[in-house]
Amino acid sequence: MSLTKTISILYRKYPLLRISIVLLCIAAIIGIISLVTFETRRIPEITSITPVVGSAGDIMTIHGLHFGANRETSDYVEVGGSRITSNGYLTWSDTQIRIVLPTNVQDGLVIVGTETGRSKPVFFANTADIPVVIPPDTQTSLPVITSVTPSSGSYGTLITISGTNFGTIRSTSSVNFSANRDDTTQSTFTSSSTNDAQDDFDLQTIPANETNYDYEYWSDSEIRVRIPDGAASGPFSVHTEKGTSNVSQLEVTLPAGTKSYTNRRTYLLQLSEEIENLDSKNHTTVTMRVPRPVVNALQPMSELTESKPTPVIEDYKNTIIYQIELARATGKRARFTQNFVVSVYTLQTEINPNRVRPFTQKNRLLYLSATQADNLIHSKNEAIVAKAKEIVGRETNPYKQARLIFAHLFDNYEFQMRPKNAKNNVEDILQTKRGDAYDFAILYTTLVRALGIPCLPVSGILVDAGLKAQPHWWSEFYIENFGWIPVDLALAKDALNYKAFKKPENPRTFYFGNLDGQHIAFSRGWNEVKPALINSKVVQRPRSFAFQSIWEESSAGKVNYSTLWNDPIVLGIY
Repeated sequence: MSLTKTISILYRKYPLLRISIVLLCIAAIIGIISLVTFETRRIPEITSITPVVGSAGDIMTIHGLHFGANRETSDYVEVGGSRITSNGYLTWSDTQIRIVLPTNVQDGLVIVGTETGRSKPVFFANTADIPVVIPPDTQTSLPVITSVTPSSGSYGTLITISGTNFGTIRSTSSVNFSANRDDTTQSTFTSSSTNDAQDDFDLQTIPANETNYDYEYWSDSEIRVRIPDGAASGPFSVHTEKGTSNVSQLEVTLPAGTKSYTNRRTYLLQLSEEIENLDSKNHTTVTMRVPRPVVNALQPMSELTESKPTPVIEDYKNTIIYQIELARATGKRARFTQNFVVSVYTLQTEINPNRVRPFTQKNRLLYLSATQADNLIHSKNEAIVAKAKEIVGRETNPYKQARLIFAHLFDNYEFQMRPKNAKNNVEDILQTKRGDAYDFAILYTTLVRALGIPCLPVSGILVDAGLKAQPHWWSEFYIENFGWIPVDLALAKDALNYKAFKKPENPRTFYFGNLDGQHIAFSRGWNEVKPALINSKVVQRPRSFAFQSIWEESSAGKVNYSTLWNDPIVLGIY
């Protein structure tokens, strides 16, 4: 029996089969019709418009799909809620529409509509409705100085600057004074940094110094600031983020003597640190705090020109902060490098000791901070206080007292290059009467501070004529109305393996009150850095080129790694 006859018999015999076949045929017909309808009723789609920002009269081109080959009466373009009238259409094709924007065009959505539906919108902006940033009126936003009282004074004198537009808080604003510097010998150095290195003009000014607590009050109409160490008679101005004020004149006098800053040298320094043998299976994080060279009158420029990798924070309490998660660097070696440009002057002072007066401003923050005991200077120790008083006897002149302490240590203490016990404290040095540059700086500072004279230990490097750098330590004491005075007992004793660019005729005389431009300071006084984490493990590096409480900090947990902190090296001098 043929297949045709078999199907015919089954078709006649089973009514359900007949109904099923009819339904299948109807479904097939409906599917074909739906497919054809879908193909012919595709929703328009906008892919882009040009221009996105325009104005009345501009020609807008709309690119997309399924617009239709020709514009039908039901097809339209809508811009900002208004439909384009028939005479606004220039061309219409399935993939492109060109229209003229009407005079009443508004910001809003662009939509193409056809009988198949509306496209997804895209945004158009009318140029006329875009707000224009009005430049600030510099005549009303720049800071303005109207008066200064008093108009003369010495270092540390508190002056009141009245005016407008100083800002309600100081933030990064500053008061910039004329600088007491002789720059007849100019540096030829040019920094690779685009915004960090100061030029010669900047080096002719000196801002009030935060670390000396020069700023005492700041408001939009009044500033109370102390004349900074290193300032000179001449113009001064207020600088804010809005710009620089008009200049006002100030006369600076030093009743007790003179200071001169000469022979500027600019150094290119490099610091580097390495972490090796990384072994941590948890998320231990190590934070590195790299000290930065300080900025003050003697060392007015200290700029970070390059840092690898990029630090988390470039400057926090005079340190650069890096962080590394050991688990991600297990088995690897991490290296950190920093390049600095630092300018340093030679400082020479001439003082008439008889014009130096006892301190009258003992409530100043500078006085209080530089006379109190801390982790480094144990100036309240009874043995220290007794020794200091024994040395100076009945002398009450602070300058003469500081000089008597210097002479006593110079004449009675032996300099040694490498102490047998690096952990010697000040009391031990008093007994052994031997020490290196670090011991002399700490002992001198402690004895002077014990007499109530502000004094700071300074930590940094000493650069010799061959550009070799070595960690070094010296001191600075403060005389009211005169400022900071340097003291370097180690160089005064001429006992270091050190070659100066120009050796002073009498090191003992020179290095009390004067300092050559081969000292680069990284810290003045003790930098108390607080831990960032609870129960963290911290590393402190004693007798290094900077005084700070934390150099490394690792989060809690089992950790195994080793670090190498290299001493700064000099890459060049200009």
